[in-house]
Amino acid sequence: GDIFVLRNAGNSLSHAEGSVVGSLEYSIGPLGAKLILVLGHTKCGAMMGAAQTMLNAQKAAGGGAAPAKKTTLDTLLHGLAPVTQKAQGQLAHGASAEEIGAHAVKVNVFAGMEKLLNYSAPIREKVKSG
Repeated sequence: GDIFVLRNAGNSLSHAEGSVVGSLEYSIGPLGAKLILVLGHTKCGAMMGAAQTMLNAQKAAGGGAAPAKKTTLDTLLHGLAPVTQKAQGQLAHGASAEEIGAHAVKVNVFAGMEKLLNYSAPIREKVKSG
Protein backbone atom coordinates (compact mmCIF):
# COMPACT_ATOMS: atom_id res chain seq x y z
CA GLY A 1 0.00 0.00 0.00
CA ASP A 2 0.90 3.65 -0.15
CA ILE A 3 0.42 4.28 3.57
CA PHE A 4 1.81 2.28 6.50
CA VAL A 5 -0.35 3.15 9.52
CA LEU A 6 0.50 2.41 13.16
CA ARG A 7 -1.99 3.17 15.90
CA ASN A 8 -2.14 2.46 19.60
CA ALA A 9 -3.88 3.88 22.63
CA GLY A 10 -2.64 7.38 23.38
CA ASN A 11 -0.06 7.19 20.60
CA SER A 12 2.18 5.95 23.41
CA LEU A 13 5.90 5.46 22.92
CA SER A 14 6.85 4.97 26.53
CA HIS A 15 9.27 2.10 25.86
CA ALA A 16 12.06 1.80 23.29
CA GLU A 17 11.43 -1.90 22.72
CA GLY A 18 7.80 -1.34 21.71
CA SER A 19 6.33 -2.65 18.50
CA VAL A 20 5.67 0.88 17.23
CA VAL A 21 9.38 1.75 17.12
CA GLY A 22 10.29 -1.54 15.44
CA SER A 23 7.46 -1.18 12.95
CA LEU A 24 8.58 2.34 12.06
CA GLU A 25 12.11 1.08 11.53
CA TYR A 26 10.65 -1.55 9.19
CA SER A 27 8.68 1.11 7.32
CA ILE A 28 11.72 3.34 6.70
CA GLY A 29 13.98 0.36 5.98
CA PRO A 30 12.65 -2.44 3.79
CA LEU A 31 9.47 -0.57 2.82
CA GLY A 32 11.32 2.63 1.93
CA ALA A 33 8.98 5.11 3.63
CA LYS A 34 10.25 8.69 3.35
CA LEU A 35 7.92 10.37 5.84
CA ILE A 36 6.79 9.63 9.39
CA LEU A 37 3.84 11.57 10.77
CA VAL A 38 3.30 11.65 14.53
CA LEU A 39 -0.29 12.65 15.21
CA GLY A 40 -2.73 13.04 18.05
CA HIS A 41 -6.49 13.54 18.08
CA THR A 42 -9.02 15.50 20.09
CA LYS A 43 -10.85 13.81 22.95
CA CYS A 44 -8.25 11.04 23.19
CA GLY A 45 -9.54 8.59 25.78
CA ALA A 46 -6.06 7.36 26.65
CA MET A 47 -4.84 10.90 27.38
CA MET A 48 -7.95 11.59 29.45
CA GLY A 49 -7.34 8.33 31.33
CA ALA A 50 -3.66 9.16 31.82
CA ALA A 51 -4.56 12.61 33.15
CA GLN A 52 -7.08 11.13 35.60
CA THR A 53 -4.60 8.42 36.63
CA MET A 54 -1.98 11.09 37.32
CA LEU A 55 -4.42 13.20 39.36
CA ASN A 56 -5.51 10.10 41.32
CA ALA A 57 -1.86 9.23 42.03
CA GLN A 58 -1.19 12.79 43.21
CA LYS A 59 -4.20 12.62 45.52
CA ALA A 60 -3.21 9.16 46.82
CA ALA A 61 0.37 10.32 47.48
CA GLY A 62 -1.01 13.09 49.66
CA GLY A 63 -3.28 10.70 51.56
CA GLY A 64 -0.96 7.72 51.85
CA ALA A 65 -3.38 5.37 50.05
CA ALA A 66 -2.05 2.02 48.89
CA PRO A 67 -1.57 1.70 45.11
CA ALA A 68 -4.21 -0.30 43.26
CA LYS A 69 -3.34 -3.56 41.52
CA LYS A 70 -1.94 -2.77 38.07
CA THR A 71 -3.31 -4.03 34.79
CA THR A 72 -1.53 -3.65 31.45
CA LEU A 73 -3.76 -0.65 30.78
CA ASP A 74 -2.68 0.89 34.10
CA THR A 75 0.93 0.41 33.03
CA LEU A 76 0.24 2.17 29.72
CA LEU A 77 -1.53 5.07 31.45
CA HIS A 78 1.26 5.42 34.03
CA GLY A 79 3.77 5.38 31.15
CA LEU A 80 2.09 8.52 29.84
CA ALA A 81 2.63 10.29 33.19
CA PRO A 82 5.58 12.42 32.01
CA VAL A 83 3.39 13.80 29.22
CA THR A 84 0.42 14.52 31.48
CA GLN A 85 2.70 16.03 34.14
CA LYS A 86 4.25 18.35 31.57
CA ALA A 87 0.80 19.28 30.27
CA GLN A 88 -0.40 19.96 33.82
CA GLY A 89 2.62 22.17 34.46
CA GLN A 90 1.80 24.28 31.41
CA LEU A 91 -1.78 24.94 32.55
CA ALA A 92 -3.26 26.99 35.36
CA HIS A 93 -3.18 25.41 38.83
CA GLY A 94 -6.23 23.25 39.45
CA ALA A 95 -6.79 22.30 35.79
CA SER A 96 -9.26 19.45 35.37
CA ALA A 97 -8.45 16.01 33.99
CA GLU A 98 -10.26 17.01 30.80
CA GLU A 99 -8.16 20.16 30.39
CA ILE A 100 -4.94 18.31 31.14
CA GLY A 101 -5.88 15.45 28.81
CA ALA A 102 -6.74 17.83 25.97
CA HIS A 103 -3.43 19.67 26.30
CA ALA A 104 -1.53 16.40 26.77
CA VAL A 105 -2.55 15.34 23.25
CA LYS A 106 -0.44 18.20 21.87
CA VAL A 107 2.43 17.66 24.32
CA ASN A 108 2.45 13.97 23.44
CA VAL A 109 3.01 14.60 19.73
CA PHE A 110 6.26 16.42 20.46
CA ALA A 111 7.25 13.90 23.13
CA GLY A 112 6.64 11.09 20.65
CA MET A 113 8.86 12.68 18.03
CA GLU A 114 11.60 13.15 20.62
CA LYS A 115 11.31 9.56 21.82
CA LEU A 116 11.51 8.17 18.29
CA LEU A 117 14.74 10.06 17.76
CA ASN A 118 16.11 8.93 21.13
CA TYR A 119 15.08 5.28 20.79
CA SER A 120 15.95 4.57 17.17
CA ALA A 121 19.31 4.96 15.46
CA PRO A 122 17.82 4.12 12.03
CA ILE A 123 15.20 6.87 12.39
CA ARG A 124 17.83 9.34 13.63
CA GLU A 125 19.98 8.53 10.61
CA LYS A 126 17.08 9.00 8.19
CA VAL A 127 16.29 12.39 9.75
CA LYS A 128 19.95 13.45 9.56
CA SER A 129 20.18 12.45 5.91
CA GLY A 130 17.02 14.34 5.01
